[in-house]
Amino acid sequence: MIERPSLTLGIEEEYQIVDPETRELRAYITELMDMNEMVLVEHEHEIKPELHQSMVELGTPVCQTVAEAKEQLLEQRRFICDLAERNGVAIVAASTHPFSSWAQQPVTPFPRYLGVLEEMQMLAQRLLIFGMHVHIGIEDRAFAIDAMNVVRYMLPHILALSTSSPFWIGRNTGLKSYRANIFSDFPRSSIQDVFRTPADYDALINSLVNTGCIPDASKIWWDVRPHHTYPTLEFRICDICTRAEEAVAIAALFQAIVLWLWNLRRRNITFRVYRRELILENKWRAMRYGLDGKMIDFGRNAEAPTRQLIRELLELIAEEIDELGTAQYIKPIENMLYNGTSADRQLRVADATDGDLKAVVDHLIAETREGL
Repeated sequence: MIERPSLTLGIEEEYQIVDPETRELRAYITELMDMNEMVLVEHEHEIKPELHQSMVELGTPVCQTVAEAKEQLLEQRRFICDLAERNGVAIVAASTHPFSSWAQQPVTPFPRYLGVLEEMQMLAQRLLIFGMHVHIGIEDRAFAIDAMNVVRYMLPHILALSTSSPFWIGRNTGLKSYRANIFSDFPRSSIQDVFRTPADYDALINSLVNTGCIPDASKIWWDVRPHHTYPTLEFRICDICTRAEEAVAIAALFQAIVLWLWNLRRRNITFRVYRRELILENKWRAMRYGLDGKMIDFGRNAEAPTRQLIRELLELIAEEIDELGTAQYIKPIENMLYNGTSADRQLRVADATDGDLKAVVDHLIAETREGL
């Protein structure tokens, strides 16, 4: 019998660097890295540049429990917020900036990013979006592929919980996750087809590599993928959560879903695997309406409120949440279902201030620091 996956957790977040006076995005990542090399070593936080100079990425170390992941994520956010403040800038956790234009944001002048810009052209320049990636440790590749096939069905539900990008270049887009729309223009993104075995997956990667389409599997940008280096399943569907406790809740949700799938596997049963086209319909609804819309329950072949389907998902994995002892960390999801996500809160601030998007940025700066 193959041992249970480790279910370790890692959370990567991409933050906005914002000028606290103008509230515009600030191209500052190279200065932040150059000026603070000793600080990074001292605090054991590795600041990673990203495509645009107004973005900074940090990731937690490998965590054995959700409690540890929460501690590490809070420390990570404290570190970057304090470091930014000492340098006269501020940090925002949201997947789009309310009004800064992508056309005015310089690309980080490193060969890796200049190469992406050369290949993707304006698609790369326009990729001024900020996400959250959650890694769950799965050492057995066969189970990782099986879990990836099944969990695609739940991805739209979790996207709806994470939405934080209702604005784009000063406009209310009418979508709760405009980030997901922007990223879908990239090749090898969004929801993938089903893979029967690890060999089936490897055959696809080898074909893409051998024909010069990609250098390696790191250029596969699906909403969930086996990581190309680490023994993890990487969930990439989410907007970044503005509140840290909501990010932890979603990471805990992913962990419990993976354990639920493992427990099914031990009993020699599984959850139905649905067509990509059907899942994409639900993903569109999550992007458009967030928690306020309806999704399709394909088992019942009927629409249902998104909030209802998320509550049903929580009931489905309730035993695994108890087994992991993570109920307290998943509890914020109930508040999200009642009061909305970051996208909903941003829209309420805009409505209350007659559309003042600078007030929305101020709200995001404060909420990013909440609980730190």
